[in-house]
Amino acid sequence: MCGRFTLLAKEDEIRKRFAIDYMAESVEVRYNIAPTQRVFVVLFDGEKKRGGYIQWGLVPSWAKDPSFASNLINARVETAHEKPSFRSLLVRRRCLVIADSFYEWQAKEKADKVVHRIQVKGESLFAFAGLWDKWENGEEMLFTCTMLTKDANEFMRPIHHRMPIILPKEKEDDWLTQPFTQPIEAQQFLTALDDPDLQSYEVSTYVNHPKHDDEACIQPL
Repeated sequence: MCGRFTLLAKEDEIRKRFAIDYMAESVEVRYNIAPTQRVFVVLFDGEKKRGGYIQWGLVPSWAKDPSFASNLINARVETAHEKPSFRSLLVRRRCLVIADSFYEWQAKEKADKVVHRIQVKGESLFAFAGLWDKWENGEEMLFTCTMLTKDANEFMRPIHHRMPIILPKEKEDDWLTQPFTQPIEAQQFLTALDDPDLQSYEVSTYVNHPKHDDEACIQPL
């Protein structure tokens, strides 16, 4: 799974890296982004790539209330095409969730979990494969998203058995714009991707608390 990540890059760098045509909001530096908080995403509206913030934790358009959010921060790629919450979104509502690292907790025998900060080698920015939806109730409107995950690769397996799907740079636009007609086509697209090379280092359990959001989160032990 993916439960915390960072976005430290400046707005101009993000706009240029992802060729964003329209920025709805200014980008905030974040050292410890947690579920149900705002995350910066890139959407394609059919003509332009748009960057802005939506809530992390999917609330399906058909939900009775927003309480779904904390349960749907991740979607398993193996079954997303079968699930009511995700299958239509794989065809019509895909997004890039922008980050420059993520955290994962490694269980150790007879010890507290060790926290790793994980980055893509040679890349200061990358994109998780995401899905988004719009929930409405009268005049209330909420835009939310989830990240797709898969079984851990060789690098991640010693740390955790699951990992977020990080899109190769050359496949980011395809994820946004590819005219998939069936959910299984999007699932097959993701499962065929090559993993980027990753690197990691240990950080303090200071990051465990979602209210901690400063440089101490990323300091190596």
